[in-house]
Amino acid sequence: MEISDKLLCLFNAEVRAEDDSYVVEIPRREVETGTVDPGEVYRVALISRAVESDESSEGRSAPTDGPQPPVEVGELRYVEIEDIGKQGDGIARVERGYVIIVPGADVGEQVKVEITEVKSNFAVGETVDDGDA
Repeated sequence: MEISDKLLCLFNAEVRAEDDSYVVEIPRREVETGTVDPGEVYRVALISRAVESDESSEGRSAPTDGPQPPVEVGELRYVEIEDIGKQGDGIARVERGYVIIVPGADVGEQVKVEITEVKSNFAVGETVDDGDA
């Protein structure tokens, strides 16, 4: 399944009946992180939670419950440094508020980074000389 680059958030939710309609609640964290704004209109996609069986997946671990990181090791990204972490490293946020730590970067800088490490809740990126800037 292909996921759009315009994806703002991904979460599990129950569909429940309420009066003459059905409701899917958005987790508070999606609003608090700035991904979703109350009162705005969004396109919603519902994906079955059932896991399809695949002969080639035998012996592999089951899929994780949450959304996957929006970056991969080796990926190049342009990011803006929004904050400085406790260790003095630059902090950038990308899709769904996912954090990329950029050592040696300063607040306000727009840098090209190569992702060198990916964890479930953050990644590390090294500044790459763009040559164009």
